[in-house]
Amino acid sequence: MFADRAKIYIRAGKGGDGHVSFRRELYVPNGGPDGGDGGRGGDLIFEVDEGLNTLQDYRHKRKFVATDGEPGGKKRCHGADGSDRILKVPEGTIIKEATTGKVIADMSGENRRQIILKGGRGGQGNMHFATATMQVPKYAQPGQPAKELEVQLELKVIADVGLIGFPNVGKSTFLSRVTNANPKIANYHFTTLNPNLGVVDLDGADGFVIADIPGLIEGASEGVGLGHEFLRHIERTKMMIHVVDAAGSEGRDPIDDIYKINKELEAYNADIAKRPQVIAANKTDLIYAEDEDPVEKIRKEFEPQGIKVFAISGVTGEGVSELLYYVSAQLKNLDDKPIMFEQEFFPDDELIYEDLPYTIEMDEGVYVVEGPKIEKMLGYTNLDSEKGFAFFQRFLKDSGIIEVLDEKGIQEGDTVKMYGWQFDYFK
Repeated sequence: MFADRAKIYIRAGKGGDGHVSFRRELYVPNGGPDGGDGGRGGDLIFEVDEGLNTLQDYRHKRKFVATDGEPGGKKRCHGADGSDRILKVPEGTIIKEATTGKVIADMSGENRRQIILKGGRGGQGNMHFATATMQVPKYAQPGQPAKELEVQLELKVIADVGLIGFPNVGKSTFLSRVTNANPKIANYHFTTLNPNLGVVDLDGADGFVIADIPGLIEGASEGVGLGHEFLRHIERTKMMIHVVDAAGSEGRDPIDDIYKINKELEAYNADIAKRPQVIAANKTDLIYAEDEDPVEKIRKEFEPQGIKVFAISGVTGEGVSELLYYVSAQLKNLDDKPIMFEQEFFPDDELIYEDLPYTIEMDEGVYVVEGPKIEKMLGYTNLDSEKGFAFFQRFLKDSGIIEVLDEKGIQEGDTVKMYGWQFDYFK
């Protein structure tokens, strides 16, 4: 089954915690700190796989996690780094943040590999925190927490030209004639349930990739029928071949059909509706009326609007070559850069975790709080001023120290000690 959407949970690896230990050897009774650093967590990476053309692999498995970094050890031993997790996707896959719908990455063009979530940094061991005033630090830095996201994967096919039009106008027959694509063809609505891609090769002119966009009917932009499911596949096309049943073999008015489809494009994405179009007035082999040529009626309606009309037959091949060479020439005048979607959501900026190494211990009924950043803050904060004291209180709250004191059961009036300063605790 063709799958062009999937929602999955991804998580990078957590950084390993730094270690607290002290050198203990014979004849070295009071060795210094020697706790090693934690390892880096693994990255969560997306990579384009040329052999894939569907997101089927993500329909049944929805959770993908990189390996955590290992904690540091004694004797300055560094924890092992976590393994990266690489997710393979077909070219053209858009990765979006699931809640906001903002684009994180477009896996197309030159973007073949992208780190979406970086693994957490490993925490530093206590050997890094020895100072002249704190020669036996009993704290180490925890590893950075794992970054996690729920993302929406959407496959938007890579094609220069999109085939649009109502069902049964002959798009699949046309595609099978002009490309190496082999779509299933039958005489009923929504025969084509997958976007079919094919390559057009031309003698003496540049070839191009063409896509049959299925499911377009009136109301498609609002989700009627299957149109809403497949309109996304037209978003990368630079121009469109609008196929219409010029013979009106099913009793439909071809001019009215063209206006209805263009209205659906406008409702879905106004930018797409403004892209160049050419009309393929198909099924000319079924035109028997002698009084009025329906192709001429289409020309009179749309060529004054700058839309070229070609009379073709997907069955006999009449007029097809002229249409293809015209499209090739038009593509030369358009920007040859692939249509890509700009990044709107930046996980590194949105998912920031800062970890503060500290310890909270009880010493004869007093809560002793120590840590390098706390010591540094006390060194340049004027606690005698009301503003300076309020600033330090906010620091303790934002860094989570107040919350941990609450968890340890501190009561109003209890004493908290920090590097020679003593405070009475009040909520």
